[in-house]
Amino acid sequence: MDRVVELQLWQMAAAYIFVVMLLFIARIRGISREKEILISSIRMTVQLILVGYILDYLFNNINPLNTIVVIVVMEAFAIHNIIKRTKEKLSKPLKKIIALSMTFGTLASLIYFLLAVINISPWYDPRYFIPIAGMLIGNSMTGISLGVTRLVDGMDSEKHLIESALMLGATPKMATKQIVDNAFDSAILPTINSMVGMGIVFLPGMMTGQILSGISPVTAVSYQIAIMLGILGSVSITVILFVQLGYKTFFNEEKQLIENE
Repeated sequence: MDRVVELQLWQMAAAYIFVVMLLFIARIRGISREKEILISSIRMTVQLILVGYILDYLFNNINPLNTIVVIVVMEAFAIHNIIKRTKEKLSKPLKKIIALSMTFGTLASLIYFLLAVINISPWYDPRYFIPIAGMLIGNSMTGISLGVTRLVDGMDSEKHLIESALMLGATPKMATKQIVDNAFDSAILPTINSMVGMGIVFLPGMMTGQILSGISPVTAVSYQIAIMLGILGSVSITVILFVQLGYKTFFNEEKQLIENE
């Protein structure tokens, strides 16, 4: 078996030279990002250390309740983050659609992936459940964030065209089809682009971590392919749910555009 190189504290500390390098570049270029760079580096370090201890506890105390609590927290944080990221003011119905799409889309994809693709037992084994859930939820969160921005911007900028189409007899679905399609396309494009460059332009983080931990590259590749397809499915389901339900929140019961407050 290949020897696994474990990082010592001084080795991890040595990696922070890259943060110092970035701070130096920002300073000499007059870019006012020093505070953000420091805060993000500190937050990343603290958060990952805490997560490491939490995961260590969960892996040694396998319990379905613990796993359920973790997935609820992850979903809640993701939904909150999507809403917080969006600069435009979102209506309450649209926020509910975001929550519904994220919850149903990611959980449906996760359950199918765990039970049908890798067939783990028990289903709540945190060693598999939590990392895979994190990847599916994280990528779906990014996808919906892009979809929300594109949908809201489109409904605002193309308002006159939508109203014209409605006056000519088009239904809200027909009048907003192009906007909905553009929002869906923008949301899934990063995932597709990532798949195109994977394996040639870059090695994914999960695959790299497995190889560094001593797992066979062939095994790591098979897991990475399955995970990437799972991510594609999760992003697709969550985003299509959002755009297909989300555009309806911009219309009233008389199928008229709701005026912004």
